[in-house]
This record gives sequence, structure tokens and C-alpha cells, in this order.
Amino acid sequence: MNFELADHQVAAQRLVREFAQAEVAPRIRELDRAQQFDRSILGKMGELGILGLCIPERYGGAGMDYISLGLACEELEYVDTSLRVIMSVHLGLNSLSVLSWGTEEQRRRFLLPQARGAKIAAYGLTEPAAGSDAVGIQATAVRDGRHYVLNGEKTWMSLADIADHFLVFAWTDAVKQKQRDHGGLSAFLVTREMKGVTTSTIHGKLGIRAGNTGSIVMDEVRVPEDHRLGQEGEGFHIAMFALDQGRYTVAAGATGLIRACLDSSTRYARERRAFGRPIGEHQLVKEMIARMARDYEVSRLLYLRAGWMKNQGMRNTRETSLAKWHATVASEQAAGDAVEVHGAYGYSDEYPVERFFRNAKGAVIYEGTREIHTLLQADYALGAREDKPTRVTLPKWPFNE
Repeated sequence: MNFELADHQVAAQRLVREFAQAEVAPRIRELDRAQQFDRSILGKMGELGILGLCIPERYGGAGMDYISLGLACEELEYVDTSLRVIMSVHLGLNSLSVLSWGTEEQRRRFLLPQARGAKIAAYGLTEPAAGSDAVGIQATAVRDGRHYVLNGEKTWMSLADIADHFLVFAWTDAVKQKQRDHGGLSAFLVTREMKGVTTSTIHGKLGIRAGNTGSIVMDEVRVPEDHRLGQEGEGFHIAMFALDQGRYTVAAGATGLIRACLDSSTRYARERRAFGRPIGEHQLVKEMIARMARDYEVSRLLYLRAGWMKNQGMRNTRETSLAKWHATVASEQAAGDAVEVHGAYGYSDEYPVERFFRNAKGAVIYEGTREIHTLLQADYALGAREDKPTRVTLPKWPFNE
């Protein structure tokens, strides 16, 4: 096993690190305070090729591998979670689903502008009354000739008020909906200009305040049948496929947050003195810092393994779930410890650990709660769950151009 990064992976890591440090780090505290999303960030990410990092070049992307995607997400969340969320939603949940499940015409129509950053994409599965219980959604899509008429609401959607394209899920079979049979769910590519589409922003969030989160309401929206992603009844499989990619980016991002907590804590522990010596020489402070260092290394290895499996075209639902579960729980612990290390200063936004603490909480909820991943990993260990081959897989890297 070779743990050394390839030259192209190091280049991708450096590109994203320099962008985040130069363009966002100097003003992230002000953006967070103002609860303001800076749209100009998207344009810069598009110009640098970050928004299409692991999309094949023939569809407007940079053609990088999935490990490069993980490294990019680690660097983005090192600065702020809102940056990584862009990658999770636009690239992980939406674009990779279109790449894998879309027709050639859909890839040209939707993926090309998304990979270049000309269009921004979002993902809508969660509803006001349905989160972890995906078959509990109420949105419907009724066929009318060569169109579907969509009605329903999606909420807690990142980039809701920013996105141009939305990947949403709805019931196309009323009988299966009553039976809670996920074979009645289908996926659709909805665009903002469609009549009946309205979006709104959620205010007053605990964390990720520099990011945009909101809802989309679909009221009698007529969607052409060629905007259906996959076949009728494949929506649940597409949704779960998308979550495999989104969870991977969350795992890598949470790893970056752990590293940010560690770096901030070690700097402060060397400078702050108590009882006549730097607090980094006190045993209990060392314990917290050691835990961050341990969890960073373990989390990084877990997401790199999942990324390697994606590169090989291997099913990685179990491994990605484990990486997401471990890294997000560990990042919450690291952020809490970082506040403790900083003492009273950790309780204000004078230091970034206060923001890390608020941001970390979201990751143990979205993309599968810690409880969902706990049950998944127990079922895998007990032999009660087994990943079955699906009709569609993530394209193996390097891409065949």
C-alpha cells in the first residue's frame, strides 16, 4: 500500500488550499457574523475548475480523481464548512449523480454548465416531515402526456436560493407510496425558471452561517419527461447513490475541521500560560490535543480508503458511511475540546474555534445522522446488511475520454 499522494493530487490540494486561504479566510468571520453567503465565491471556484474537479473533461470538468475531491473538501472545510458544503451539494450530490445516471443529452445540458460553474446545482430529498425516513416524503409527480406535474416542498436544502438546477425526488406511483415501497420514487432535474418553482432562505441557523440554506416549493411544476433522471421507480437508488458521494465529501470536510481545531489549539496552547508555564504542558490539555491528532489521522485514512475504492469503481457504501460517521463525530469532539483549550476566548468569535464548534454540529445530522450510521455499521457487522450491485456505478478513474 502506497500512502504517498500522486503529483496531480498534490496539485489539486495546493490549488484549493491557496484559493481558500487567499479568497475566504481573511473575511470568513465577517461573513459568518453577517450570516451572509458571498456569491462571488462560486464564480472564483468555477474559474479555477474546483466545481467540476472530478468531472471528465469532455463534460467541462478538470478530470481529477475522487481522492483529489476528498483533499479539496478537507482544505475547504479547514477554512469554513460553508465552502465544503458547496462541493457536497453541487458536485457530490448533484453533478456526480447526473454524470452516473444521466443520458448523454442530460450530461450535455446540465453537467457541462455545472462543471464550469456557469450553473449552480442543489439536491432536494429532505422535506418538512421527512428526513432520515426517505420513503416518508410527500412530493408527487403525476404524468401528464410527455410531462410530469410536480407538487411538494423540499427543505434544509443547501444553496436553495442560489442554485439554478435542482435534483429532486417525488412519488410517481401512488399505490407504492401508500405501501411505503421505495420502488415508486423517481428523480427529476428541475430548473429555477420553470413556472411554479419558488425558493426561500432559512435564517437563524446555529452554524454554517456563511452558507445558504433554504427550501424549494414546487406548485404544479410541469417537468418534461426528458428531465427525469434514470427510469421511473429508480429514484430511491439514485438518492442513495448520491448520498454515497455526498457523505464522502462530508467525511473529508470533517477531517479538515479536526485539523483546523488541532492547529488552532496547538498554537494557543504554546502561547497561553497558566500556573507559570504554557498550558500545552498541562496533562489534560495534552490529552485533548492528542485526541484531535489521533482522530485527524484516523479520519483521513478512512476517507482516503473510500476515495481509493471510488477510483477503482468499487462499491463503497459501507466504507463511506464509516468514514462519515467517524469523522463527523470526531470533529464535534475536536471542536468541543478546542473551545475548552481556548477557555473563555473559545466562547467568543475572537478565535475561530467558536465557529468550528457551531459548524461541527450540522455534520452529525445531515447526510445520515450519527444514529443512522451507527445502525448501518452494526447491520454490516452482524451480516444483516449487504450491498447489492446496482445498474449504475460511479465512473472509474482515470476517465476514458
